[in-house]
Amino acid sequence: QVQLVESGGGLVQAGGSLRLSCVVSGSIFSINVLGWYRQAPGKQRELVASITYDGTPTYTDSVKDRFAISSEKVENVMKTTYLQMNSLQPEDTAVYFCHLEGFEEVDKSNLRSVDYWGKGTLVTVSS
Repeated sequence: QVQLVESGGGLVQAGGSLRLSCVVSGSIFSINVLGWYRQAPGKQRELVASITYDGTPTYTDSVKDRFAISSEKVENVMKTTYLQMNSLQPEDTAVYFCHLEGFEEVDKSNLRSVDYWGKGTLVTVSS
């Protein structure tokens, strides 16, 4: 069973930094995209940043130039993603979730697309 476990959240003052980590465990054929989403109280979950297998990052406008996403591979499968968050602001306060899009083997000849979520890690930025 595939699991995503986030860590690194916490309380930080405005202007500070945090580094989130997400480790993927379990059997999966391939991961095409790893991403970080966040959900603030009373708001919808939004994409913060994502990274493709070939290392191409994408950021929402509000975090560009402040956040950086990266990933590590094990045997050509992305297994860990990091989100370096700098110059944090109170509006960055949210639960941050890790997400993957990939493929699992149905049988020796067939794959199916899958996506999984982590349980989230809380980031609180005080003013």
